[in-house]
Amino acid sequence: MIRIGLLGASKIAPKAIINPVKTRTDCIIQAIASRSAKKAKAYAQEYDIPHIETSYEALVARDDIDLIYNALPPSAHCELTIMAAKHGKAVLCEKPFAMHAGEARRMVDAAKQAGTVLIEGFHYRFHPSFLKFEEIIKSGKIGNIEHMSGVFDVHIPNREGELRYIPELGGGVLMDLGCYPLHAMRTLMGKEPEVTDAIHIRAENGVAISSWAELNFGDTLAQLDCNMGRDAIYDNSIHVIGSEGVAKLSGFVHPYRWDPHLGFDIYVEVDGAREFITLLNSPDSWKQSTYDYQLDHVIRVLEGKTKPLTGGGDAVATMTAIDAIMAVG
Repeated sequence: MIRIGLLGASKIAPKAIINPVKTRTDCIIQAIASRSAKKAKAYAQEYDIPHIETSYEALVARDDIDLIYNALPPSAHCELTIMAAKHGKAVLCEKPFAMHAGEARRMVDAAKQAGTVLIEGFHYRFHPSFLKFEEIIKSGKIGNIEHMSGVFDVHIPNREGELRYIPELGGGVLMDLGCYPLHAMRTLMGKEPEVTDAIHIRAENGVAISSWAELNFGDTLAQLDCNMGRDAIYDNSIHVIGSEGVAKLSGFVHPYRWDPHLGFDIYVEVDGAREFITLLNSPDSWKQSTYDYQLDHVIRVLEGKTKPLTGGGDAVATMTAIDAIMAVG
């Protein structure tokens, strides 16, 4: 039985891990930590969590926790993840992994030294729709990859306390939205990009609300676009042009949702022959959430049945690319 501790009474945790745990018999949510005792108690009662802590450090130190889910703001990822590793805990750390590549390296080194598991929560990465698209691209079906573009645009209102608009907490559109297509393109290419150009539109406090970047993956040029401003028109997709055909994956971040703006579709065209795979005609198992697949992957890693698809050098490389993009423009 995998016993899970939650760092923070976060809005994402019910969808990302609490609900997926309810569908399984090999894991439980054991404890929740919040610096507000009132908030921790209310959260524990709402989600039937047996134990609460009023400090993050106390949760990490508990003997009855095997896996820490770190959904705190990015500014709190590094030190608490390292602390968890020193206490022998596995960690599922939400994206973005850290504030910068230097922190990411420290986190990865700490887990490696402690011999613990550290996985980054890029939930889309574990869903069959992306795995199928990855198979198509890497099979050579559309030939050599000549150009790729990745987009994640969605309006995020600048409400009071919204961390995405607070730079010191790890805010910014590239950290919250752009990291998804960036990670997806890195994964599909199997190599790291050189940043050749970037443009950022910033709010008064300096946080980027829209970012565009031109990337060079050797023989493949790529463009990254992300926008959380008022003018954002919802889109999250990866478009690949090959020497023999084209392929596009739309809705890859939330491929399982039954919604006019969500759900996935894969489009492939080679020599005039077209292939479509959508949420509607995909196997029933594909209709499970990305978070269900993510939790299953984490548990299989902890059981020694598979190797992590995220974290480690992959997490460091993503943060290195984000740093490079933000350093330009």
